[in-house]
Amino acid sequence: MIIDQLRLSFRQVKLNHPFKIEAIVILPDHLHMIMTLPENDAKYSQRWNLIKGYFSRSIEKNQRISMSRKSRRERGIWQRRFWEHLIRNEDDFEKHVNYIHYNPVKHGCVENPMDWQYSSIHYYVTKGILPAN
Repeated sequence: MIIDQLRLSFRQVKLNHPFKIEAIVILPDHLHMIMTLPENDAKYSQRWNLIKGYFSRSIEKNQRISMSRKSRRERGIWQRRFWEHLIRNEDDFEKHVNYIHYNPVKHGCVENPMDWQYSSIHYYVTKGILPAN
């Protein structure tokens, strides 16, 4: 399954380039993630390049490409760019975690964020960080 390949890619990169996933959501054509790096390590781009590389090599070459990527004539699985944002404080962190967890609702995948399987919201609820509703 493709999601398992992505998880394996994260684990592979973490072996030599540690990071912590603070929040994540994986949708059919994109993902959002808050990543914490070790102190004095700002190699965010390097980690994403490695994750993308491991994942791309691990999947079949004929995997489905989204219509939006086809319309932009982008080849491959990944966009060339990504959006990086340095979290400024606890309020900023909370805002971005909420954005990540509500992204499946925003894109019409589900009506309730808890109904989306590929989201860290389930971890947050299980640990009592967020309420179940």
